[in-house]
Amino acid sequence: MGKVIAVCNQKGGVGKTTTAINLAATLAAAEHKTLLIDMDPQCNATTGIGVDKDKIELSMYEVLTGRKKGDKEVSLQDIIVLSEHMKFLFVAPASPDLAAAELELVNVLAREKRLKSALDPIRGEYEYVIIDSPPSLGLLTVNILTAADSVLIPIQCEYYALEGLAELLNTIRLVQKNLNSKLLVEGALLTMFDGRLNLSRQVADEVRSCFSGKVFNVVITRNVKLSEAPSFGKPIILYDIMSSGAENYLNLAKEIMHNG
Repeated sequence: MGKVIAVCNQKGGVGKTTTAINLAATLAAAEHKTLLIDMDPQCNATTGIGVDKDKIELSMYEVLTGRKKGDKEVSLQDIIVLSEHMKFLFVAPASPDLAAAELELVNVLAREKRLKSALDPIRGEYEYVIIDSPPSLGLLTVNILTAADSVLIPIQCEYYALEGLAELLNTIRLVQKNLNSKLLVEGALLTMFDGRLNLSRQVADEVRSCFSGKVFNVVITRNVKLSEAPSFGKPIILYDIMSSGAENYLNLAKEIMHNG
């Protein structure tokens, strides 16, 4: 049974999509069959891994809303594509239409479990499933938390880093109580770390205090190459394997694999 990891933080610009893309790619580079699911209407994980969103006919929108292809509902298997560059990495793409899914699902029975119901039949085909989430705590994120085994929380080492985290942790607790009792916090991941700055070190200490024993050993340092890679549709290990960003995410994958 594949391990399903949700990459979540309702705050934008914290390295969430960068982490989803590069964690999935580094796990795939270790020859673990990995599925990257893009649940963000901005489609950045889709394009950042090299999938042309303009050529996508079916996406997570059709899966979640129960659209039909012929006489059958579109399944998750129907939309999955092999990534262009890596043979162990598969992608379930998003489309901008996904923004409308929350409204369309309001009156749907068991709307919080649409993703889980779509994923359960195929999760055993993958060793890891990484889900990129939107920067909000709406119905899409609740679907993600309900389907996941664990949550990875990227936190940028900047001012206001912990702002809103109490709300995210409360949402996780509510999902644990009502929808997914097995959901765990995989860990907090420090991103955009600059060891030259007192602020970065102070935020890192705050996060370690807040998430006692649940912070990854690896930190993701500030790295220009990490910012450049998505515009080329490549994960960092294919864009610049010698960069500090590539080393950081390879070490993160090792930690995830070691944690089981």
